[in-house]
Order: sequence, then structure tokens, then C-alpha cells
Amino acid sequence: MHSIKPYPLLWTVSFFAVFIWSAIQPKDYLTWALEVAPAIIGFAALAITRKNFPLTTLCYSLILIFCWLLMVGGHYTYAEVPLFDTIKEVFNQSRNNFDKLGHFAQGFVPAIVCREIIIRLKIIDGKFFTHFFTLCFCLALSAFYELLEWWVALLSQEAAEAFLGTQGYVWDTQSDMAWALFGAMCALTLLSPVHDKQIKQLQI
Repeated sequence: MHSIKPYPLLWTVSFFAVFIWSAIQPKDYLTWALEVAPAIIGFAALAITRKNFPLTTLCYSLILIFCWLLMVGGHYTYAEVPLFDTIKEVFNQSRNNFDKLGHFAQGFVPAIVCREIIIRLKIIDGKFFTHFFTLCFCLALSAFYELLEWWVALLSQEAAEAFLGTQGYVWDTQSDMAWALFGAMCALTLLSPVHDKQIKQLQI
């Protein structure tokens, strides 16, 4: 518990600072609402569970960064983030690739959240199956989000292009899921040792 006590106020201030910035004259308010909604839902879930099931500092930090990415994408739309327009020009890329960073994070962050829940609640026994289930969960989550984007596009033609962010790339859906899977694999490979230490600290 001691590892997260100094953290909640800073986390909350950081969250709402970027949230307020993102809400000021975004590219399109409907797109902004669609993109930022998961961050708001996440904030509510963390607030409700923090007392009875506090997460590791690593987990909270990654969730905050992911929320920032959602808010930046909501403000500019994922196809028009200025920094990635600059990167596109410098490296002669064919598209603005901020959405690929977002989908990488869509696998990277949930992988640690899923892993923590599995380990702490002892849902699955064994490292191999814990990682296997985590990868399956992240890929399923990414696939569900792609379905959600499709449903939104069908219901709202006005915000469809900005929300989807395909930029004319025919394999955008498949590459989004591949980036999420790659992100989950990177998280499990790079962060598992640090994550294990923080989980042990919570359980002391």
C-alpha cells in the first residue's frame, strides 16, 4: 500500500489538466466525446476500486499515460496530431501514425492491468498461461474496439472518418490489432519483473 499513497492527488491533477485542455476547442466535439469516453470510464472505475483493490504504481502510471493519449487523439483526431504530422514529413511517411501509437498502447497498458488482476486474484496458475490469457485478452479487446468503431461509423456518418482514422489504408483494422498484440507482448517481456516486485509490495 505504501507505494501508492503519495500518488492519487498528482495522478488526478495530471488527468484533469490534460482532460480540460483536450476539451477546449477540439477538432470535433462528437469525435472528442467518443475518443475520451474510455478515459472517463477508466477514471470512474479506478475511483470506485481504489479503496478495496488498489493497483500498483506501475499500473496506475500506464493507465494515466494511456488516458493522455486518448485525450490528445480526441482533441486533434488520431489522423491529425501535429507532432506526428511533423514525423510524417521528416521520415517521408504516407500517413499520420499517431493512431498506431494509440493501438500499441491499447495492448501495452491492458496487458499489465490484466496480468495484475490474474496474479493477485489467483485466477490462473503458472506464468505461461497467465501470459497466454493476457495476450488473448488484449487481442480480444482490440478486436472489440474495432467492432465498436464500425458500429459508430454506421450510426454516425458525420464522425465516422475522424473516429476511424483509417486515412485510406485498406488494412487499417488488421494493423491496429497487430499493433495492440505487439504492445501486449512488449509489456509482458519488458515490465513483468518490475511488475512482480510491485505486486509483492502491495501484498506485504
